[in-house]
Amino acid sequence: MDIVVRGRNVAVPDHYRQHVAEKLARVERYNDRIIRADVELLHEKNPRQAEVCQRVEITCRVRGPVVRAEACAPDFYKALDIATERLERKFRQAADRRRVHHGRHTPTSVAAATGALLDAEPVALAVPDGEIAEDDRPDGPGQIVREKEHPAKPMTIDQALFEMELVGHDFFLFADSGSGIPSVVYRRKGYDYGVIRLVE
Repeated sequence: MDIVVRGRNVAVPDHYRQHVAEKLARVERYNDRIIRADVELLHEKNPRQAEVCQRVEITCRVRGPVVRAEACAPDFYKALDIATERLERKFRQAADRRRVHHGRHTPTSVAAATGALLDAEPVALAVPDGEIAEDDRPDGPGQIVREKEHPAKPMTIDQALFEMELVGHDFFLFADSGSGIPSVVYRRKGYDYGVIRLVE
């Protein structure tokens, strides 16, 4: 596995690079197909953020979906420990998931569990009369600062949830392999998920 350690406004000493390599070697026992690990260190200069001023982001490129973890702490060593623990947990869950799905203890799929919800009529979201949609506001609070594209490989809802968990986001955009419709899975309160589909 190639390990690239970069610091944003931070000099990265060699002994820290060695420490990163030792930590990431533990992750390889769950997935030996990691091609590259990008580790980025960021320092928050705001003195009010002293408790979380050091941030470590780890992005692992594997054959399949990208796996990410990040953590903040008062120092880079503690942040690295927390981030690698989160990364290790994601790889362990992925390994367990592969093991469970090939055994007889296969859990109920999200598609089967939410089948009744899918039969319900879709609800159209509209802006109430008298209100202005956010896109129409002349001086909004922010602007688009980043655009991303990713391949629209058709996948099941289960696979989309799995990939959402691997990257650590609260939502995941995908093309549903059953219907071909662009859809989003998202995390709700507790352990529940939701699905949003585009319909004509």
